[in-house]
Amino acid sequence: MSGKKIVIVMPAYNAAKTLNKTIFDIPRDFSYQVILVDDFSNDETVKLAQSLGITVIRHQKNTGYGGNQKTCYQTALKLGADIVVMLHPDYQYDARVVPALVNFIENDICDIMLGNRIRTRQEVLSGGMPFYKYFFNRLLTFLENIVLGLNLAEYHSGLRAYRREVLETIPFKKNSDGFVFDSEFLIQAAFFKFRIGEVPVPVRYFREASSIDFLNSLIYGMKTIVTLGKYILHKAGLVKIGLFLKN
Repeated sequence: MSGKKIVIVMPAYNAAKTLNKTIFDIPRDFSYQVILVDDFSNDETVKLAQSLGITVIRHQKNTGYGGNQKTCYQTALKLGADIVVMLHPDYQYDARVVPALVNFIENDICDIMLGNRIRTRQEVLSGGMPFYKYFFNRLLTFLENIVLGLNLAEYHSGLRAYRREVLETIPFKKNSDGFVFDSEFLIQAAFFKFRIGEVPVPVRYFREASSIDFLNSLIYGMKTIVTLGKYILHKAGLVKIGLFLKN
């Protein structure tokens, strides 16, 4: 390892049933700090995290998925993180690949790394991803690749790692407090020309794993397309969009 400070941030909401498994899947052979931001859960997430020795920040009201991430990243930067890994505490993503994500950034191959769940349709559906989520994932990823000029296999993964400079450059505090935060962030990353890579991760969908329903998936997809439209307008110089203006 390079001696860089690695901070794993966990945006949490009612994760008491899965937090323990997620934490103990993180490999023990490298140095890292874990921060859990609890978005006003009504279960034992905070108590369990504290018992595991995790640094906990608790919101006094529910701020939403994007609002939670804003606190995660601002806190990690204040702590002097060189690399920030976002890992959902719902056990939907395999924490064993965290060192692989970090390695690509440490070796200056990429600035951003994603966990890619989409290898084959059969694997995705047998892993429990509902077909409508798979369909929207494929459709949005196709559109995003066309518009952004990238060739990513999946834009909608919740397992991500960022070089510090990414979080210092992208004006993420202007982003949505909702689920579309993730799409906005990657579209911004493409605009600022950061290098994005991927590693494969298995698909895990089960009752305790956080997931948005059909209606919210549809809203998420529409908001992602709107953000692509903003990207096109801003890049063409027709309209100045705050998402693409540095602080």
